[in-house]
Amino acid sequence: MRQRAVILHLSGWLRACAAAILVLLLVQSPNAQAQDQDPFTATVPVDATADSAAKARDVARTEGQRRALQAIADRLAGASAPAKLPKLDDKTITGLVANFEVAKERMSAVRYSAEYTFHFRPAETRRALGNIASAAALAEPAAGSPTASGGGKPLVVLPVFQPAPQAPPLLWDEPNPWREAWEQHPPDKTGQRLVIPLGDAGDLAAIDAAKARGGDAGALAAVAKRNGADDTVVAAAVLQGPQDKPNGLDLTVRRYKAGQAGEVHTETIAAKPGESLPDLMTRAVAAVGAGVGGAWKKEASGKYDQQGTLTAVLAINGLEDWVSARDRIAGLPMVKKINLIALSRQEATIEIGYMGSVDQLKDAFAGLGLTLARGEPAWQLTRGQPTHVQ
Repeated sequence: MRQRAVILHLSGWLRACAAAILVLLLVQSPNAQAQDQDPFTATVPVDATADSAAKARDVARTEGQRRALQAIADRLAGASAPAKLPKLDDKTITGLVANFEVAKERMSAVRYSAEYTFHFRPAETRRALGNIASAAALAEPAAGSPTASGGGKPLVVLPVFQPAPQAPPLLWDEPNPWREAWEQHPPDKTGQRLVIPLGDAGDLAAIDAAKARGGDAGALAAVAKRNGADDTVVAAAVLQGPQDKPNGLDLTVRRYKAGQAGEVHTETIAAKPGESLPDLMTRAVAAVGAGVGGAWKKEASGKYDQQGTLTAVLAINGLEDWVSARDRIAGLPMVKKINLIALSRQEATIEIGYMGSVDQLKDAFAGLGLTLARGEPAWQLTRGQPTHVQ
């Protein structure tokens, strides 16, 4: 009987503990929700490059707390347009921060990225912002500037580099001066936040140079998701001439939406007399960044009063050659679609949908160093020299 009484007593004690824990959970749950909805808390992604990871982290945190304060001001203003912040220096904003939390922290030798959650002091922040809720305190955002939340989701850029037309593509492997140029001089006036992945173990597992160059939908979607984005841009650069005396860069830039191929742009950036490779690549990064931000506009298809479809056979030297040729052809404004019908190591049979006449299409191909001629049973695309299209 004594043993039974002890067991009953313990059972009652356990039930009481369980009930107490349940009550605590119920009591704490509203508090947790209230914290999530705290109008003086904001979470922002940060990404900065400096001479060292430590300096980049400091820059990222300083910029992040200002963007977080902007998000707080927007929330208090309750308007769709960004609120106009009063002039506050970095030290003053730091004094308004009660504490912060860091997540998704990643870094390289010169770069730092993370997600910061800043908790601001309510009373002090209200005083610093003033009458932020009034309509007079609101202003339209400056042209090309990101919103307080960082301009929405970023756009992931994958800089793929070929040191020569026949060389294998590089992405994470060193040396990749094209990727270094993107890391050191990312465009900052495009209105679109561009992110270059750090190339850590997770990025390496998600995608490699061949998959990026070949437009692997699953790999592109994976690396975009890993870096907080939906879309990616594969910026492929092929160096013409030796690295110590470059002649120029052949660029093929293709945007992928949720892993699916979208618009493509091709361009050659010629080297200036005596220009170094780093300087050439810095100019190329600026050109690509501005284009991705909206400067590129395809030629209007309205000038073409015809449209058609033809099947052509293109001799190739392997998969990389095919991918390069496809991208260059797809970059022609009058080419509306390319469907791959058959592919071998030696040739690709493609269906081309185009606007305009066949003569106009021939002229467009001639600009790529290709000759379009009628054959049996399909058209033939031949090259002026035995190198693949770049």
